[in-house]
Amino acid sequence: MVANVKVFVAQLAGLPVYGPDGEPIGKVRDVVVVLRLDKQPPRVLGIVVDLPSRKPIFVPMLRVTTIEANAVTLAKGSVSLRRFGQRPTEVLLMAQLLGTKVTVATSQTSVLIVDAGMEQSRTRDWLVNRLAVRPRATLLGRRPPVQVLNWVDVRGTDLMNLTGTAPATQQLLVSMDGMRPADAASVFRDLSMARRHELADALDDERLADVIEELSEDDQMDVLTNLDDARAADILEAMNPDDAADLLGELPPGVSERLLALMEPEDSAPVKRLMQYSFDTAGGLMTPEPVVLTPDATIAEALARVRAPNLTPALASMVFVCRPPQSTPTGRYLGCVHTQRLLRESPFDLVAGALDTDMARLSPDADIGEVTRFLAAYNLVCAPVVDDENHLLGAVSVDDLLDHLLPDNWRENSDRLGVVNRGTNG
Repeated sequence: MVANVKVFVAQLAGLPVYGPDGEPIGKVRDVVVVLRLDKQPPRVLGIVVDLPSRKPIFVPMLRVTTIEANAVTLAKGSVSLRRFGQRPTEVLLMAQLLGTKVTVATSQTSVLIVDAGMEQSRTRDWLVNRLAVRPRATLLGRRPPVQVLNWVDVRGTDLMNLTGTAPATQQLLVSMDGMRPADAASVFRDLSMARRHELADALDDERLADVIEELSEDDQMDVLTNLDDARAADILEAMNPDDAADLLGELPPGVSERLLALMEPEDSAPVKRLMQYSFDTAGGLMTPEPVVLTPDATIAEALARVRAPNLTPALASMVFVCRPPQSTPTGRYLGCVHTQRLLRESPFDLVAGALDTDMARLSPDADIGEVTRFLAAYNLVCAPVVDDENHLLGAVSVDDLLDHLLPDNWRENSDRLGVVNRGTNG
C-alpha cells in the first residue's frame, strides 16, 4: 500500500529509490504519463530511475509501494534494467510539462506550469489531476502567487504543445480505445479536417458509427460524404435507425436514395419508415427497436432482455408487450411493464400478469411539445408510440428528446451547458 496517495511531482526529483529490503536502487529522474485525448487527467505509468551508473530505467507505478518525503520504496520482484526509451504517446512530467506555457480555460490567462499533483484513485491508478500554475512576473518584478487548478481547467496540455509532435493515426486509435462515444467524438472534433478523414478511414464500422452519432449535423455530413458510397452505407447500417434517418434526411435526396439502396433491406426498412415522419414528431424521434415481448414471455426473460449492454438506460426502463410479430410495426399492442415492476415479480410469472394497460400512448404525429408534456406528466424516460390500428411503431426516450431540444451546437459548447467533467476532483 502506498503511504502517500497525494504527491506533487517536483518533490520527487532526486529522491532515493530503495528496494523492499532497503537496498539502494537509484534516484528519481522523472515521472512518465500517457495523455488522454479527451482532456481528462492523464494516467501515470511509472517513474524513470537513474541507476548509480547514470543509466535510466523504467519502474511501473504498480511496483511502487511507498512514496514519502525522503524516499521511494519498491515492492518485491525484479526490476528491468533495460535503458528507458520514451514512446511517442508518453510525456515526461518534469522534463516536458513543468515550465510549459498554458492557458486557464475560464479566464484565458496565460500561465506557466510550476508543478503537477498526482493522486492515487480507488482502483490504485495514479492520475495527474492538479496543476500548480503561476502568471508571469509583473513589470515591478514581483512574483505572482501560485494557483492550483484542476487538470481539466487548463488548456495547452496536449501532445503537440508538450512534445511538438501530433499523434499519428495509430496512436490516436490506441488512445481512443475504451473511451465513451461522446468523449471519442470530442477528440474527433479537435482534429484537423485531414486528420479526421484519416481517423475515419482507420476506425472500424461500429466504432465510427458510434462517434458519428455524437457529432453535430455538419460534422456528420462531412465525415459521411468523405467516405465512398459502399462504406457510407455500411456505417449507416451500424448506426441506430433513428440517427441514420436524421442524417439521411439532411443529405440531398439523390444521395440519400443511393445510400438507402446500398443498405441491406433489413437495415434500410426501419430507416425508411422513420423518414416518413417529420423530425420534430414522436415518429421522427422514436427508435424502432425497443424491447418487445409476447404476453407468454416470463418475467425472467424480460429481465434478461433489459440487461442487454447495448440498451440505453432509458430504453431499459420499460418493456412493451405485443401480439406477434415482435418487430415494429408489431401486432396488437397490449401494454407495457416497467422494469421496477419486473424486479418485484416472481421470475417464473408471465409478463401478461404485470401489464400496465392504462398508460396512455403517443401518436407518431405528436409534436415535441406533446412528447415533452407526456414524459413529464407520467414521470417517464421512455414512452410507446402507437398508430391508429394499435400497432407499436417504436419508443421515444428522453435522450432522443433532449437531442432535439438542445441548441444545434450543444456538443461543441458543453462547458456553457454546465456539463461536469468526469474524473475531476473538486
